[in-house]
Formats: sequence, C-alpha cells, structure tokens
Amino acid sequence: MKASTLILRYAGFALVAMLANLGAQRLVLGLQGGWLLPAMVAGTGSGLVVKYLLDKRWIFYDDLRPAREEGRRFTLYTATGIGTTLIFWGSETAFWLIWQTQPMREIGALIGLSIGYVTKYRLDRRFVFGKAAGRG
Repeated sequence: MKASTLILRYAGFALVAMLANLGAQRLVLGLQGGWLLPAMVAGTGSGLVVKYLLDKRWIFYDDLRPAREEGRRFTLYTATGIGTTLIFWGSETAFWLIWQTQPMREIGALIGLSIGYVTKYRLDRRFVFGKAAGRG
C-alpha cells in the first residue's frame, strides 16, 4: 500500500474511533450526570474496540485467528494503548481543568487522541502486528 493511502486510511479510522470515543463519553455524561472518569473509560473502551477491528483488517491485513491467539493479539494491542491513553486522558483532563467547558474538553481529547494514535501506530506495527509479534 502506498504511504499516502496508509496515512489517509489510518487517519480516517482514527477519526471514526475518536467519534465513537466522544459519542460514548457524551452518552455516559448524559446518563450519569457529568462524572468525567466513567465517561472517559467508556469512551476509551469504545474507541479501542472500533480501532482494533479497523486496524487489524484494513491497516495491518491481519487474518482472524483462533480465539486464544486473537485474545493475545488484542491484549498486546490494548497494552500498546496504555501509554497513549494516558496522553489522551492527560490532554483531555488538562483542557477541562483549565477551561471547564465541554467544547474545550473535547478539543483537548482530540489533540491527545491525535498524538496518541501516531505513537500507537508505530508501536502496533512493531509489537502487535509486526515481526516482534511473531509475524514475519
């Protein structure tokens, strides 16, 4: 795949995952009265599953595997997301603490997610779907 196609596809999938993340956050915030942490957890989980499925199939062309192996791969994918999630949560929380408005919180989330996704692609390419993950 050409680099430009990869970048556009990955960015598009990141956008889809961001929308799933922020949509889940809005839903949880609306249902439970504004507690940010449960909303961030729900959003992160939603975005993680959406992004994994899209990346696996359309970025890394990784075939479906037996459940045990698929679980291991998803666990690695999740692990590479821990640090990048902290970037995202930190940015979102900082914007909320500084401006205390929902639009600025979401801008902080988008900035953090963008930085995180660039980092995550590199980690996933190497440790989840690449040679270091046993794929060659």
